[in-house]
Amino acid sequence: MQYLLMIYSAETAEPEPGTPEFEAHIGRYLRLTDEMNEAGVMLDGRPLEPVSTATTVRLRQGETMVTDGPFAETKEQLGGFYLLDCPNLDDAIDWAKRIPSAEFGSIEIRPIMPLE
Repeated sequence: MQYLLMIYSAETAEPEPGTPEFEAHIGRYLRLTDEMNEAGVMLDGRPLEPVSTATTVRLRQGETMVTDGPFAETKEQLGGFYLLDCPNLDDAIDWAKRIPSAEFGSIEIRPIMPLE
């Protein structure tokens, strides 16, 4: 079964780029990604640009509305994802709890709907 692990956190909760804490944080992500690849479960995974670069598109009564910024005002923003192929939800949870940002954010797991 394929699962999308979406990584949410407040951008201000993450270590500052250029600091030793940031380098250690990124190192943990790189090691986890290597482990996922070695286990054969990783299909894809990417960080996203900051939420300030987001664009939201809405179509209402035939009119397109384009606004800068995220869909909703929230404390935590989607910062990246992993797409994994796991035998079951328990296995996906085991991987999710190892994602470094889970310590100060949250990881949402969603099964991918199979299409015939």
